[in-house]
Amino acid sequence: MAFGATILDAEGLRLTPSEIAFFREADPFGFILFARNIDTPDQIRALCDDMRSAVGRDAPITIDQEGGRVQRLRAPLARVWLPPLDHVTRAGEGAERAMYLRYRLIAHELHALGIDSNCAPMVDVAAPETHDFLKNRCYGTDPAQVARLGRAVADGLLDGGVLPVLKHMPGHGRATADSHFDLPQVGADPEALDDTDFAPFRTLNDLPMGMTAHVVYEALDGAPATLSSKVMDIIRDQIGFDGLVMTDDISMKALQGDLGDLTRDSLAAGCDVVLLCNGTLAEREQVANAAGRMTDRAQSRALAALEARRPPRDLDIAASEAELVRLMRGQVYD
Repeated sequence: MAFGATILDAEGLRLTPSEIAFFREADPFGFILFARNIDTPDQIRALCDDMRSAVGRDAPITIDQEGGRVQRLRAPLARVWLPPLDHVTRAGEGAERAMYLRYRLIAHELHALGIDSNCAPMVDVAAPETHDFLKNRCYGTDPAQVARLGRAVADGLLDGGVLPVLKHMPGHGRATADSHFDLPQVGADPEALDDTDFAPFRTLNDLPMGMTAHVVYEALDGAPATLSSKVMDIIRDQIGFDGLVMTDDISMKALQGDLGDLTRDSLAAGCDVVLLCNGTLAEREQVANAAGRMTDRAQSRALAALEARRPPRDLDIAASEAELVRLMRGQVYD
């Protein structure tokens, strides 16, 4: 039977009996962790075991561990990094190697805790108008450079046994609003979008998983990308991404409406799997019921993504940190 077409979270540090029973029935494709799910290394590993045991398989467990403002694991569980844009700027000509090492070390930390996916690289191209919630999470303003750095991030994660999630397709950089609270509207013409915003995603279209943007591209459609079959066609055909597409969190305020309707609409638009974060158990049940099981095509993409997982390569942590210190001219961590 196909996986449930969802990626879901948990309320606390361990699954409750009600959550275990729900996950067993709903069989979500994967799970996502937040700060409320994190305490000690043993607790995190036990929670990951709970999640996988509930669905009876080695389900992927993802997290937002970009470094900078967006990192769920913090000291003493993990290194606390500079924001990505500051990291890139400080490394200068050594930025590709520095980003590889940064995310190779992040992958090492995640994998040791049972977490095998990370919502990165984020290859949104920064612009003068980029909202502050996103700007220093970007890797730069040049699409080609952003793509090269995104590849370094993805390679670092994959070499550490962690699946990357490419975001936010097809590009969030021109947004002047924070999609956690408002629906951004982007007025750029299709040619400008294709030349700049879409370009890094096209370069990285071979990655196994990607995440949509809750952004309206006015020249393409009046609906946000997550709910737009026109934008999803661009992601599949013009950008050429054939990996598993997950929505960004459908509980974000950029999307308005009933969670069940949003779930059905995003899947009808062409997303493969729905991400719900920070929901109650009742809301998770509502989304899981609306999502149902993956389509045959989505299931094929999901299996291909899982096959992209590989054992971590050997890592000399001391040597990697020493090299990173040289590349960063001393300041590596925040």
